[in-house]
Amino acid sequence: MKCTIAGCPGAYEPRTVVHTVKHRGEVVVIDHVPAEVCNVCGDVLLTPETVRRLEALLKATPPPSRNVPLYEFA
Repeated sequence: MKCTIAGCPGAYEPRTVVHTVKHRGEVVVIDHVPAEVCNVCGDVLLTPETVRRLEALLKATPPPSRNVPLYEFA
């Protein structure tokens, strides 16, 4: 599918991405999220099913599989 960003000549291709979101005041990083990514500009599209699965994961609030350092840009 052609990229939806105005002027971008790229096309979307399936990949996995790292999705970062702030949830309940905490930064949550979810790895290996399936997405469509533009091969030129890097725009990311998530399917409605993927968004529903991410929302369900956040509601379930399982313990993280790893802890990572978080640095603030101040």
